[in-house]
Amino acid sequence: MDKQAVVSIKDLWAGYEADTVLEDVNFEMYQDDFVGLIGPNGGGKTTLIRVILGLLKPEKGTITVMGQQAARGRKHIGYVSQFQVEDKQFPISVWDVVAMGRLRPNPFHNFRLASHDKEAIETALEETGIADLRERTMNELSGGQRQRVYISRALATEPKILLLDEPTSSVDSQSSNQLYDLLAQLNDHIAILLISHDLTAISSNVKTIGCVNRRLVYEGNKELTPEMIEAGYGCPIDLIAHGVPHRVLPGHQYEDHHD
Repeated sequence: MDKQAVVSIKDLWAGYEADTVLEDVNFEMYQDDFVGLIGPNGGGKTTLIRVILGLLKPEKGTITVMGQQAARGRKHIGYVSQFQVEDKQFPISVWDVVAMGRLRPNPFHNFRLASHDKEAIETALEETGIADLRERTMNELSGGQRQRVYISRALATEPKILLLDEPTSSVDSQSSNQLYDLLAQLNDHIAILLISHDLTAISSNVKTIGCVNRRLVYEGNKELTPEMIEAGYGCPIDLIAHGVPHRVLPGHQYEDHHD
């Protein structure tokens, strides 16, 4: 029996008014996937996120999340955005931030947490290793700890898919490595789609890689192909992962061209 894709994108074009940003995108993601998408600024990574979350309607093509139209299927997605709006002087606790993932307004416009909501919050804190920080305020935490809080908030929704936009952009290298270790553990039971410009981290930690630059080049494996690099960056790239230089492109020859 064929596996059902948790995210399925077919012949998708998307953009803003007269400005088309994504062209002819095709992509399928499955429950055990850990996909990393790279690409230049302005290449369409953020637009792709908005389409997957059902916040931007495609110009052409289709997208489904857990077999539903994206706007309905996004309830199955736990989203961690690149930029978090927070007042570092406001003494909100870790537990309260994670609890935001469970808050739903009732008909009387009050916000209440049931016992199963509290269980989901505690489970999320345990999964990310910060249960002991639940009473701490956000302004007491390091960058890596705060990022774990935001991942916990996404997990508190009990999603099938975790979608992260540049999750390590504001943390140091040690915290970045620890966050990728955490994501690898979470991938045991949740599909992960990660957007990043960090080629080194992507090549070392995800299962499969793709490149977004108006079009999406994705072949369902971990190798950064020449086609991906040409589409996204226009040149071959040597990466250093965990201090060891290595080439992630297959061997190929380049011809010298002279004007």
